[in-house]
Amino acid sequence: MIEKERIIPRIILMLQALLRRLPLNHPKLLLISEELGKRMAGFKGEKALDYTLSFLDPKKYYILHDLRIPCKDSFFQIDTQPITTKFILNIEVKYLAGTAYFDPIFNQLIQTKDGFESALPDPTIQIKRQESQLLKWLKENGLPSIPVFSCVVMGNDRTIIKTSPDNKTLQKIVIHRSSLLGKVRYIENSLRKEKAAPKEIKKIIRSLKRQHEEPDFSVLERFNITEGELLKGVICEECNYRPLARKYGKWFCMNCKNEKINAHIHALKDYELLIGPKINNAELRNFLKINSSHVAKRLLQSLNLPTTGTKKGTQYILLFDESPPRKHKQKNPPIT
Repeated sequence: MIEKERIIPRIILMLQALLRRLPLNHPKLLLISEELGKRMAGFKGEKALDYTLSFLDPKKYYILHDLRIPCKDSFFQIDTQPITTKFILNIEVKYLAGTAYFDPIFNQLIQTKDGFESALPDPTIQIKRQESQLLKWLKENGLPSIPVFSCVVMGNDRTIIKTSPDNKTLQKIVIHRSSLLGKVRYIENSLRKEKAAPKEIKKIIRSLKRQHEEPDFSVLERFNITEGELLKGVICEECNYRPLARKYGKWFCMNCKNEKINAHIHALKDYELLIGPKINNAELRNFLKINSSHVAKRLLQSLNLPTTGTKKGTQYILLFDESPPRKHKQKNPPIT
């Protein structure tokens, strides 16, 4: 049973919005595009894993995706976590092309693709740390002590996995996606007794879901980009022309002649992702490139958004279904 669905990561939505709002000649366009490409590849690997996990018995396995749990002054993150009455399995997903060489001497992952090598952090070190943090979290929250196992799953079945001949333990930790079900069954069969009652497992799941916090940071600060560098206006979803003109209650594209009533909603989603979750009348007029405060007020009121303040101090809170709730504000956290 899926207890926490996998949704598209907020950082991907931010990067996509940033690319839409930067000029084609912006010096950081390539850097942002490369970052987005890596993120999309990782998300693709995670989605591929979901199909494999769908073969697990939903009555026995509870599955949570994309957990981010506070631990002291930081957080630990888990891509995917099947939970049973016998054990918890932490899964770190990697989607890499080419060859992945695990260097046990320098604790790094070396990817070779198209003749080029690049060094990446060793995910086996990361999952061992996550395993320790989860065990500590269970104890500190007064939850049942249950065995925790971890593995790194290569979401790309064509990835070639290599390591040094004396690294005998890697095959127990790093596997291809096609081997995951076999590993789960092996762990299950190696544990004879249940370690927690079903109601205790549900208590663990409730605690994980309650303490999960979505990351919240400024992608503009991350790439050292100012708000003034962003392209303003409503963008045509058909041809990407901007800004759309406001005529007779509709948004009109001068390029493809397309007309839409609610094209401003997409622009406000970009605003929320890039600038912030609150907007007032003047800020909306500036971002959508419209002159009338009355039109701006009607647009905002039509969305039925929650508000703070009164009269000229009214701010509208930009809440959209696909935007995960902001819980924790971090000053330039590492993008992981």
